Amino acid sequence: MVSRRTLLQAGGAALAGGGLGICLPGRADATGAGAAAPLLPSFGRPTRLDVADVSSLGGNDQLLLTTLQGVVNRSRPRLYFNFDAGGVDFRWLPGTGASVTRHDEALDLVARYRGEIRGAILHDPDVPDSVNVATTLAGLESAVVATAEQAREHRLRTVGDLRGRFEADDALATYRWQLDHLFPRCTHTLLAGLPPTRTVRADDVRWRELARETERVRDASNRRVRTFDLSPELSGGEGVYLRFQDSLGDDGWGASVGSVKVTADGDQVTASFAPGSAAEAPYLFDGSDSSLGENANRFCDGGGSFVYHFTPPAGTQRLMVEVDLWNQFLVSATTTAPTRVEPFPYFRDYAVASRAMVLWLPPSGETGALLDEVFSRVEPTTPYAGWFSDDVAGEWGGVDRASRHGIEVVPADYYMNGTVHAGVSAKVSDKAPPRPEAALRNRVYLTLTVGEGDNIQYCQRRMRDLWDAPERGRVPVNWTVSPLLADIGPALLAHYRSTATENDLLIAGPSGAGYTYPGSWPENALDAYTELTGRYLRRTGMDLVYAYNPRAAAGDGWIPFDERVARSYRKNTPLRGVIQSWETGDLRIRPAGLHVIGNFFPQGKAAEYGDGLLRHIEDWDGTAPLFIAGAVNAWSWTPSDIAELADLLGDPFEIVRGDTFFDLMSRAGRGS
Repeated sequence: MVSRRTLLQAGGAALAGGGLGICLPGRADATGAGAAAPLLPSFGRPTRLDVADVSSLGGNDQLLLTTLQGVVNRSRPRLYFNFDAGGVDFRWLPGTGASVTRHDEALDLVARYRGEIRGAILHDPDVPDSVNVATTLAGLESAVVATAEQAREHRLRTVGDLRGRFEADDALATYRWQLDHLFPRCTHTLLAGLPPTRTVRADDVRWRELARETERVRDASNRRVRTFDLSPELSGGEGVYLRFQDSLGDDGWGASVGSVKVTADGDQVTASFAPGSAAEAPYLFDGSDSSLGENANRFCDGGGSFVYHFTPPAGTQRLMVEVDLWNQFLVSATTTAPTRVEPFPYFRDYAVASRAMVLWLPPSGETGALLDEVFSRVEPTTPYAGWFSDDVAGEWGGVDRASRHGIEVVPADYYMNGTVHAGVSAKVSDKAPPRPEAALRNRVYLTLTVGEGDNIQYCQRRMRDLWDAPERGRVPVNWTVSPLLADIGPALLAHYRSTATENDLLIAGPSGAGYTYPGSWPENALDAYTELTGRYLRRTGMDLVYAYNPRAAAGDGWIPFDERVARSYRKNTPLRGVIQSWETGDLRIRPAGLHVIGNFFPQGKAAEYGDGLLRHIEDWDGTAPLFIAGAVNAWSWTPSDIAELADLLGDPFEIVRGDTFFDLMSRAGRGS
């Protein structure tokens, strides 16, 4: 296999040198050189940091600063920003070990570091995808990404100008140009997938509630066409914004819409469409937090929403909308634009510093074919860091496409200050914590696993909030994390390991060293992934993995690990077992001698979850141990919810850590 030891391939040699101190990805050659090289690059150890809060800045200013951060930190990490109003980035700052100088005005740092950049790449505000092309160019040209106005304000010379170069509605041509003209100069050891824009909620928008489902309805039994009167919003002047949300955001199953019809003054139809159709597009103001279902429906769950915008004819006195609507809906209306669109600034420091190509290609249709071509141009186990468009459908389709090319995904689009965190010197123990002993009895053994740990931004942000909760540690819990944090956030991983209680067990998130579907990997590449996973599991002291294995592209849904996949894990990793995403909890197999158990994922919070567990064991006769791997929703549950569940569960349940769980399961299989 061709070596990946160099940062740039042919065509980029002029950009590779310069003593930049980058720790490059690599593989062992015939002599063993590079055997311990990281998969994800670092840029030196931070010793002194200029720190500023950018949480209140707009997207263009954040984009300017994060691309500046990428260029500056490439040679030595010196810039660190807090992006979150809750200050989670500040919480990680002491762990860097660097001295800190705080700055009240983040944009003043542009002048401070102007001498280290060549100038600005101007993106085209009318072409969202030009933000990504500009980011790729910024990495290649040691420049920042800016608007023309920002370049003038900060006295930055123009290194490249993308205004007018691309068509706004032709992302395919934009990224084809980038692949043909820029990719030869980029690193071929990392790909970055980032949305070019983000949707930001406007302040002080007042909504009028139109309808709310108060019951937990998850089976479309309340589906019917509902009529809403939007006439009170006619005086606003900006038209009417109609929003759909989840009325009970803790369990999914939010508002689902099958059709929309708008009528003015009784008989004039001004809009009529089904979700996902061309007729919907002119009215879908913001669908970024929603998904399309299999039955031509649009839905949103949890904290998501989607908004339609209708502009009635002049002089309209009465405006009515008929909506085919079901599940747990909350419908409201306003006359004020509830969101604005601006550049998506996150993770761009790492992409720029790495000189990675940045793209955003929906993994279906023609853009999916181009994504295939991109994946085919890099070697197996090359990480794709970022995410995919089209929400859930994009996740299944994107990860499956990547897997079929031997590419693992590192969900990272909201990972902040990666150029700093990757270089922090932190000892990550390669020893698993002592396993609690437990007697094997005729009990229901339950192990609870908090998901999402493959997502390094979750590990940096949401997991830190959960971890800091005082109730953590009351109940044995498996916490999924990415073993790749050993490269891109060693201090984060070390913090979780060093502050864990005896009830906290870190296990690898799907499906090892990067999010992937092992069953989709080519025959000749699967061992490369499991070898990589084995290396990182041994490095981080983990011996359990939570795994996905859907074949979404083939329409097969979830499939169990087969002998081929299990044999590869068994041969190349230290795993004692696999918890596979299954939801119904009725999978327990041992392919190639590897214990695989499917998880059980009841709906709702503690009380409803507990009821689901009781129903699940109704047929258990108590004459042998029963094993259940329970899944915990990382976005809606907290340690207090887990503690509440534990308090509700009495005999015959016993909650244990995952390592104890698999030990007991092995002993039960041996009859001991």
